[in-house]
Amino acid sequence: MKSEWLDSLDQDIGLSALSVSKDEGIRPRKIPRQNLVSRLHYRETNIGRAGTHFHVARMFYTNIFPNFTVVSVEKPPCFLRKFSPDGTYFIAFSSDQTSIEIYEFQGPGAAEALLQNVKGEDAGIRSDPMAAHIRSKLFDAFFKRKHVTSVASNGEHLNRECSLFTDDGKFVIVGSAVYVPDDPHPYFFDIYRNNESVSPNARSPLENYSLHIVELETGRLCDTRQFNCDKIYLSHNQGLYLYRNTLAVLSVQQQTIHIFQVKGDGSFIDVRTIGRFCYEDDQLWVSMASSSSQTERPFNDMALNSLKHRLLVFLYKRACFLSDEAGTRRPLMRLFQHFSQLQQLRMWKMQLLDENNLLIKYASEDVVTMRVADPNSQPSFFVVYNMLTTEVVAVYENTCEQLLELFENFCDLFRNATLHCDVAFSCSASSNIHARQIQQRFKHTIVNAKFGGPTEAIKRLLAQLPISSQSYSSSPYLDLALFSYDDKWVSVMERPKACGDHPIRFYARDSGLLKFKIYAGLLGKNPPPTARRLVAFTFHPSEPFAISVQRTNAEYVVNFHIRHCPT
Repeated sequence: MKSEWLDSLDQDIGLSALSVSKDEGIRPRKIPRQNLVSRLHYRETNIGRAGTHFHVARMFYTNIFPNFTVVSVEKPPCFLRKFSPDGTYFIAFSSDQTSIEIYEFQGPGAAEALLQNVKGEDAGIRSDPMAAHIRSKLFDAFFKRKHVTSVASNGEHLNRECSLFTDDGKFVIVGSAVYVPDDPHPYFFDIYRNNESVSPNARSPLENYSLHIVELETGRLCDTRQFNCDKIYLSHNQGLYLYRNTLAVLSVQQQTIHIFQVKGDGSFIDVRTIGRFCYEDDQLWVSMASSSSQTERPFNDMALNSLKHRLLVFLYKRACFLSDEAGTRRPLMRLFQHFSQLQQLRMWKMQLLDENNLLIKYASEDVVTMRVADPNSQPSFFVVYNMLTTEVVAVYENTCEQLLELFENFCDLFRNATLHCDVAFSCSASSNIHARQIQQRFKHTIVNAKFGGPTEAIKRLLAQLPISSQSYSSSPYLDLALFSYDDKWVSVMERPKACGDHPIRFYARDSGLLKFKIYAGLLGKNPPPTARRLVAFTFHPSEPFAISVQRTNAEYVVNFHIRHCPT
């Protein structure tokens, strides 16, 4: 009787996940249709729910995927970097790191004529002439070089891990740097331009920096901004942040945030400088109020700079409020107890939350200048600052559960990964249940680990903030709602990962079937056991195409992962 009731329930409401019969027991759930023609016919003859058209269309990526790997592709003497947001262009840096090379992507099927007689899942183990011919011609089949623009001069070298694209995909911003020579040594007041400037050391030496903006279509160098005798973390865009047409640059050495606007013609417009002053006319008022006729050096200022003053005032007002609310002076006493440490805080990282609000991470000077071995374990503060009103909106410690809750529930607003897309398909803990499960699993691992706990878990998770600009991929093949894969070897965050000995398997989320595999390493070769192998993936924003660059000590291996339909 119970079996008949379950069968009728399954037929009535369409629950086919599990059905029970007297003879067969538990049957596996029915797999949704996987045939491409059947899916196309179903889309033509059925009307989905309102607002689900993009999600239905995105499911076709489980039918069209990069199913073929070409190992050890020969490339020009350059460092491969990234696709533009629309996938039209691909940029690379020249081997001497002074020029930017702009390539036009020819489409995912550009090499079909080259691969028409190749079968299987990879072309790398064989050493026959045909495989060697494919490896030598494949790069030119997919990428056509359009321009080579020389941007770095005066001995500067481009940072291979620094690039920011504008939302319209017309311009790219890159950074170059050169160490400040010891002879002649820079002037004292060029190093210490205000009373918040940090002391350089061997682990954080001074450099001269330049930011360049290049037009992708024409290869024209549009504008350059220079920062001499400074310290800006260019790697992985840590010291730069581009939100729409607003560019923020953090000078760690001078403890100053420079705000620029990127115009439609590719020029930088100075908007404001945040640090010693917060308003544009603050320096004029200070000079008018100064009684001395001699020029005073900002390094000798006895007063706090404007941004630090606003931070301390916010903490004081909050301590007063908590004291009045609790009927005790303990919050104020605690503030006074740690006032000297708070006064010595320095800006470490920052990001733009929108056009008006900054998220700034403060830490001690030893952390900021890399004198500490494990900086993320040290105390730090997150400050939300409004640039228009010059007000500190909120302050959180790096052990604050409230900030972690905000980060988990509104992760997409911190990542800003799909600002250039009309429809955002972000894969974060706040918008994807599978990404949320991965984060919760990571949190529980830290809580239950030796020397771990809830506080340590909060520290480790909040160490991701502020998030570097354009550091997440928008490729549908990394969308955890479409595919299931081991995030230990590849993830939406564009950072080098450890390289495994086996291919990375991608399973369709709706059916659980194996769809494709990515071979990231060099097939047929066993690296030395002491070698540290890292692999960096670069996925096309929308097409079934990806590049993996494996580094083993000083050796680089480039693999192309493409769509190939053998005839």
